[in-house]
Amino acid sequence: MKRKRFTDEQIIGILKESELGIAVKDLLRKHGIAEGTYYRWKSKFGGMELSDVKRLRSLEHENSQLKSMVADLMLENRVLKDVNAKKW
Repeated sequence: MKRKRFTDEQIIGILKESELGIAVKDLLRKHGIAEGTYYRWKSKFGGMELSDVKRLRSLEHENSQLKSMVADLMLENRVLKDVNAKKW
């Protein structure tokens, strides 16, 4: 997996700078990020505080774990149905 270049604190800081009135082009040049990256961060983290971002990350992690558990259970259920459907 690709290593993240910016931490959550840095992302929130960059977005806060833009709220202070610094031009987006200058902000992008200063931090060396692409325009698409900035707007993706803004849509995902806009208006959030650092605690909100940490909570979001923990919920995303928990959600991925739950999805994998459901997939495992569905696979197990399908195998049991296939075994039960066979004629002995």
